[in-house]
Amino acid sequence: MIRAVVFDVGECLVNETREYGTWADWLRVPRHTFAAVFGAVIAQGRDYRETFQEFRPGFDLSEEREKRAAAGHPEAFDEADLYDDVRPALTRLRADGLWLGIAGNQTVRAGKILRELFSDDVDLIGTSDDWGASKPDPAFFRRVAEVVPFTCHLHPSPTPAPKSPDPGPPNAAPPHPPVSARPPVAPAPAGPCRQGP
Repeated sequence: MIRAVVFDVGECLVNETREYGTWADWLRVPRHTFAAVFGAVIAQGRDYRETFQEFRPGFDLSEEREKRAAAGHPEAFDEADLYDDVRPALTRLRADGLWLGIAGNQTVRAGKILRELFSDDVDLIGTSDDWGASKPDPAFFRRVAEVVPFTCHLHPSPTPAPKSPDPGPPNAAPPHPPVSARPPVAPAPAGPCRQGP
């Protein structure tokens, strides 16, 4: 039985087309070129930040975010960027009694936006900047496992996860999230779910 669902942010809840389009503009590369390189980086299982290195070696994403903010173009997303099925899905899952979380590779600024959008809808919002660990680092997934009050977890993600030769003990948190296509639906890990301590 599924008791908790933790959603990724980008391309799961939030359509990032507009945000990444603004990065293409900032880098002065065509949007379709940026999108193609971004897709290739993700498909190869690499960190999304490596996309920027392809266009500008030595690119410091944190520094460039601050430059964009100072220029009046901070990272931004809002209700209009949410996929149409997000609100109904969260409402239904909450009505079904599930514990809900949101966790993703996001900045402190994006975390603030997420909290403004979703604090009334979910039990937890955690970002890589909050936790000091980013996907695909196993430390990120360990942190998710620590905050979910159940011993088996579901983290829908549009990002392909590398295959693990050792899945770990039964009922352990998976080393990588199950992968799902939008809309976010994926099977729970094998083994019974028990409420955590």
